[in-house]
Amino acid sequence: MEPQQNALSSEGVSQCLKLLSDPTRLLMMKLLADKEYCVCELTAIFDMSQPGISQHLRKLKNAGLVRERREGQWRYYAIHPSGPEYTLVRSILRQIDEKDGVLQTLRLKEVTVSCR
Repeated sequence: MEPQQNALSSEGVSQCLKLLSDPTRLLMMKLLADKEYCVCELTAIFDMSQPGISQHLRKLKNAGLVRERREGQWRYYAIHPSGPEYTLVRSILRQIDEKDGVLQTLRLKEVTVSCR
């Protein structure tokens, strides 16, 4: 049997699952899979402090799951579309039902948020 292209080690899969086992990070990744968000938008959507959101984003960024873009004083985050973890993460995120109550509540909050 040939190894899968971009296959992860057991340690890599374990680390990815560990990061996504946190409900906030899991839902954050679900949102980031669709579009880029500013830290202040995520703060309002998740009703969390900026340091709390930044801590989650730092863990995701350090693991290579999200990318950061700076624009002036603002920092924007999106899912990182490359690397071996991308396929695993997308597969996991597809398992979340779009009708999930928590996800729908977060998506409703995002409509009312503006950083500028």
